[in-house]
Amino acid sequence: MTATFKAGLIQTNVSNEMAENVAFVREQTRLARDSGADFIMTPENTGLIGANRAETLAKAEVEESHPMLAACRTAARETGAWFLLGSIHVRMPGEEQIRNRSYLIDANGGVVASYDKIHMFDVQLAGGESYRESSTFKPGEKAVLAETPWGVLGMTICYDLRFPYLYRDLAHAGATMLAIPSSFTVPTGQAHWHALMRARAIETGCFVFAPAQVGTHKGSSRKTYGHSVAVAPWGEVLADAGGEKAGFVIAEVDLGKVAEARRMVPSLTHDRSYAAPVLHKAALAKAAE
Repeated sequence: MTATFKAGLIQTNVSNEMAENVAFVREQTRLARDSGADFIMTPENTGLIGANRAETLAKAEVEESHPMLAACRTAARETGAWFLLGSIHVRMPGEEQIRNRSYLIDANGGVVASYDKIHMFDVQLAGGESYRESSTFKPGEKAVLAETPWGVLGMTICYDLRFPYLYRDLAHAGATMLAIPSSFTVPTGQAHWHALMRARAIETGCFVFAPAQVGTHKGSSRKTYGHSVAVAPWGEVLADAGGEKAGFVIAEVDLGKVAEARRMVPSLTHDRSYAAPVLHKAALAKAAE
């Protein structure tokens, strides 16, 4: 495997119209490749962000004929770059819910691996902003690792970020890189995005790649945080696309930094088994006291 490469993170502001989003991704893929990117990645919901649940369900496509998957496979084949399609909405025959699925695509356009988002974003934020992904998407049930020409990639999506044991499991299983394509809200992004991305890199000794959605999305009221980032194993932010506009950033990656970080703080070798926590209750003071 080659130790160094250039990662290209495409930051998108998708609409609820698939064709528009396909055209943008194809254009940005060519530009990123022209800038030297060997491995190009897109955010969660690359295909579209629906105006509501009904539209999201109605516009989901089966895998075999999904326009965005087909476009990304073609783009990989045409450019000779590896490609991570952050996620698209995939309809499964006979299922009411759809899948939020990520794809790793090789330089020949072949699908190497796919991953279904495990953790559903069911939250009520301050200011009335609420999400209930479990009403639309069927959760995934397995963690996924895949080989690339540079190292082993652990595949995750957005809200998975808040479950650190998943990333530790991926690192223990051989991951040296972690993909976290995202569509972060503005409030949670401002509060937690950079801290969580750096934490996942530091605690696993992995490179983290997090292409993200940005801005107000045409056809819906949704607003996303942006700041697509690449983070090194010691926690340094190598590239940040900012929170203003769509486009792409390039990060220089040296996978030798993985062994270096893990050698300095070998926490992955220090796991110990322990008993589950038990609540110890304080004795109540006597009424007379």
